[in-house]
Amino acid sequence: MKEKWDDRYSRKEFAYGEEPNAYLREQLRSIPSGTILFPAEGEGRNAVYAATLGWTVFAFDLSIEGKKKALQLADKHQVEVKYDVGEFQSLSYKANQFDAIALIYAHFPASSKSSYHKILTTYLRPGGMLIFEAFSKKHMDYMRQDETMGGPKEIEMLFSLEEIASDFHNFDILELIEQEVELQEGLFHNGKGSVVRFVGRKR
Repeated sequence: MKEKWDDRYSRKEFAYGEEPNAYLREQLRSIPSGTILFPAEGEGRNAVYAATLGWTVFAFDLSIEGKKKALQLADKHQVEVKYDVGEFQSLSYKANQFDAIALIYAHFPASSKSSYHKILTTYLRPGGMLIFEAFSKKHMDYMRQDETMGGPKEIEMLFSLEEIASDFHNFDILELIEQEVELQEGLFHNGKGSVVRFVGRKR
C-alpha cells in the first residue's frame, strides 16, 4: 500500500486536486474551529483548507510523498499542518486530544477499518465532531460502468450505513446518509459514484 500511494503522490499533479472535498468544506463552515485530525490525508487538500479557516491541524498518512505535497500546499497557502508519516499503530496521539476528526475517503484495509475507527474515537473529546465521507458498497456498480471513477476495488473496503452506525455507536448522529454524488476531484475522482456521509457528535 505504501508503494502504491508513494507512486501516485510523486507525480507533479495533485492526484485528487488542491481543492477540499465539498462535503468537508460544507461541514467545517458550520462548526467553530479548534484542533482537528485528518487520518490518511494524502496530499493535504483538506487539512490545508481547515488550516486556512483557523483550525490547528494534525494529519497522517503512510506516504512520505503525500506529506511532501501537503507541506508544499500548506506553504502555498501560508498555513501550518502538523503532518506525521507512519503506520496507524505507531503514531502517538492522545485520548481526547481533538475537537474534530475528518475521515475523507480514508479506506483502511478491510480487516482493520472498524478497529481503526474505534481507536480514532478515543482521540476525540466528548462533544467532539466526526465528519466522514467515503465510497459506499453500492459504488462497485458505478466502477463497473466507469473504471476511471476511482475507489477501492474490494467491496470489503467500502462502507454501509449499518457499518458506520456500528463503528460510531457512541455518537449522536447528526447526519447519516448514502447518496449518489458527482465528483470532480483531481485526476482520480471524476464522475458519478455512491458515498456514505456521516456527521456525529461524540457522547
